Amino acid sequence: MKQFHLLAAASTLAMFAVSPAFAQAAAPQTADDAAQSAPQDDGTGFQEDIVVSATKTDKTLLDTPISVDVVTGAKIQQNQIRDLLDLQRVTPSLRVNQLQSSANTNFIIRGYGNGANNAGIEPSVGVFIDGVYRSRTAAQISDLPTPRLKRVEVLRGPQSTLFGKNASAGVISIVTAEPSFTTTGFAELTYGAFNEFIARADISGPISETVAYDIYSYYNRRDGYFEDRGTGVSENGRNRYGGRAQLLWQPNADVKFRLIGDYDKIDEVCCGVVNLVNGPTGAVVQALGGRLIPNQRFPDAAFYNFPSTNNVQNYGVSLQTDYTLDKFTLLTITSYRESLLRTNQDSDFTSADLIGSNRTNTDIKTFTNEFRIQSNFDGPFNFLLGNFYFNERIRVNDGLRFGRDFRNYANALAGGAIFPTVETGILGFPPGTFFQAGQGQFNDFRYKNSAYSFFGNFDLELIRGVTATFGFNYTMDEKFVSSDSFTTDTFSTLDFVTIGNGVIRNQAIATSVGQALGLPAGRLATAQQIGQFAALQPAIFNQINAGATAFANANQNNPAVNPLLGLRPLQFLPSSVNFPNAVEAGRTRDSNFSFTARLAWKINDEVSTYVTYAQGFKASSWNLSRDSRPFAADLPGLRAAGLLVPNLTTGTRFAGPELADNFEGGIKAKFRRVAFNLAAFYQILRGFQSNVFIGTGFALNNAGRQSTHGFEADVSWNPTRELTLNYAMTYLSPRYDRFPGAAGPNGTVVDLSGTRPSGIPDVTFTVGATFNKPLANGDRIILSSDFQYDAPTQNSDQIPGFLREFQNWNAAFSYRLKNNLELSVFGRNILDQRTITTIFPSVAQSGSVSGYANQPRTYGGTIRYTF
Repeated sequence: MKQFHLLAAASTLAMFAVSPAFAQAAAPQTADDAAQSAPQDDGTGFQEDIVVSATKTDKTLLDTPISVDVVTGAKIQQNQIRDLLDLQRVTPSLRVNQLQSSANTNFIIRGYGNGANNAGIEPSVGVFIDGVYRSRTAAQISDLPTPRLKRVEVLRGPQSTLFGKNASAGVISIVTAEPSFTTTGFAELTYGAFNEFIARADISGPISETVAYDIYSYYNRRDGYFEDRGTGVSENGRNRYGGRAQLLWQPNADVKFRLIGDYDKIDEVCCGVVNLVNGPTGAVVQALGGRLIPNQRFPDAAFYNFPSTNNVQNYGVSLQTDYTLDKFTLLTITSYRESLLRTNQDSDFTSADLIGSNRTNTDIKTFTNEFRIQSNFDGPFNFLLGNFYFNERIRVNDGLRFGRDFRNYANALAGGAIFPTVETGILGFPPGTFFQAGQGQFNDFRYKNSAYSFFGNFDLELIRGVTATFGFNYTMDEKFVSSDSFTTDTFSTLDFVTIGNGVIRNQAIATSVGQALGLPAGRLATAQQIGQFAALQPAIFNQINAGATAFANANQNNPAVNPLLGLRPLQFLPSSVNFPNAVEAGRTRDSNFSFTARLAWKINDEVSTYVTYAQGFKASSWNLSRDSRPFAADLPGLRAAGLLVPNLTTGTRFAGPELADNFEGGIKAKFRRVAFNLAAFYQILRGFQSNVFIGTGFALNNAGRQSTHGFEADVSWNPTRELTLNYAMTYLSPRYDRFPGAAGPNGTVVDLSGTRPSGIPDVTFTVGATFNKPLANGDRIILSSDFQYDAPTQNSDQIPGFLREFQNWNAAFSYRLKNNLELSVFGRNILDQRTITTIFPSVAQSGSVSGYANQPRTYGGTIRYTF
């Protein structure tokens, strides 16, 4: 890996070998610097130009021929948007689901997205912060660095041409301001519901005529609103802090270095689960002394026996270098990041001690380097060429242990047949062998990923105002994965087919010998009687033995004859085959050439339109969890190699690549008082990497083919200089065109072909208003409000009957004094509308259903001083 680091550094230094002016005195501050030093736009005035970098070139939104939603830093500050989870309030094409831990967040654009619940699954929505790719959701969830935040761009649809292998559904690009050569800064304090306390501060200014700095820090703490009545600990709170430092060196007008370092820490108890359906196993849990809140959707309470802890650390550094020649601009971004996750979850979600611990330790180390050269020709032709290198190392170490109550719980599910009948009577194990507290399954996965991309974008103005664009991306992705897994769950290692064969055979022999001895009907011969009979009548006994053996072989897999097979559902933690091995290489190699073709027409200074075809690509994703299983096609080879272990089930080690095709047309307009963007699209996704929880684990599969058609619209209107009205909506009509091997309820396999995917509402819209009024005394009042609506939709493909409908109203009022002191009050989810965001089969509790609820109403106030 070192050689690649050196090559990346060399590519940066080589940019300056051709520059005799590199050592010259610094140029005066540029206009862009002055603009960045100025306070952010306060939102007044009529429609203004919004600059975006969605095409890796700074252009106005009007001149950017793709579907992109832009949320400015001013709007994020006014609307009290704290992080990417809040961003969905104002971007209807984006959905963000937080699942079982603080670091488990799923980003979805146009109904598609994945990457949660498994470190081996790369997201379909790429997240970039100042051009640096954040490869996992754990590295994406820190608080947004407002007000240094310039904008957040949500690029809708496949973006693999310019953004690489993991942008098959879209991209979220966060852009912050560079350090300022004029001293600026802010400090703010927030206090709100559930003892919420937030402190943030930033300062930026010059060190010299050529060097500027920026330092930002934050602290965010809030009590949990979800009550754990078993331990007395509140869940779903906030306890996180972090900081960010930047250094800008501009030795002259043509050269610029930007160094960024950041650190974030999360130490929270999360995330509370509600009991939606109390199935038959609920009575067993309660009989063991466990407590449940049955069949309530929004109690914001549950009974657990230990708190679910989440400890996350993210830190990294990046260096961006810009160099401008006469007709070319060169840029390189090099970054190194680490993410450390430590979680332990009471994943039975009851106060019974069924799961003693379910810990996961994940370490992620990521190195990236991007190099771009862009032309600045005056003529009709311009281009962008670049390459991207990605190197990542992941180690996942997890372990699930039984709790003290699991032994009795399993025995109750078996109707009391395990102890002592099976454990000591049939199998002869010492009492207490099965389901001991502390027994479990343990896994150690190591993952190495290297990827290279070469990309380009070519623009040719055919006639005045009409531009044809062709872009391409060639990606090579290679992953090496190894596993070291074992189980100490004795019960799960038992082969009930083989054991049952012996039981059936012995019973058949005892029955036949008893009949031969003339014993009463139904009475079995004893072992002593069988031994004596075999010695006295060897020929007859051999016939009995042969018949019994044949009968056992024919019926060992018949539950009506082999009752031990009924215990197999309780073998939750079976052994697995470690890899790489003689059959499984533990490696995937993917390569892909994707392209974009576009025709854009700028009709006049106010209106533009475009049509485009774009492809997307996402490389294979690996299952780094206890649910990793060999493919069925590898089973004969494993058997021939002598690698089979008892109770080995087939599944997937990895899911193959995702491929996306998007046909899109749009029109954009910006007039003095009104601006709007409309887009219609038809999108096809082949091989979508579906990762679904089925009650005892996750099933990772490729969905054969999904498609969706729809349209997006956003409108901004200034009826007066002080008032801005916004409306944005998304209509989606998705379907599984082909998905025959989908995960169904209780571990079954179903065919979802022809059905509508769950969790994707057909209509989503947001409407908002901002009133920004300067007063005669120089003060200013700002009133902002937004309302979000999601139409009803099926919550889960696996569990029918649960609909999700969402309404969310938020508002804020600020009074800004002319001395830049600002006082604000805000309310979030003012109507206290509650919904279940995600549902799943309760863990090892057949017939029960659990889910995650959204956040209740919160409110608070903020005092901010800007200078």
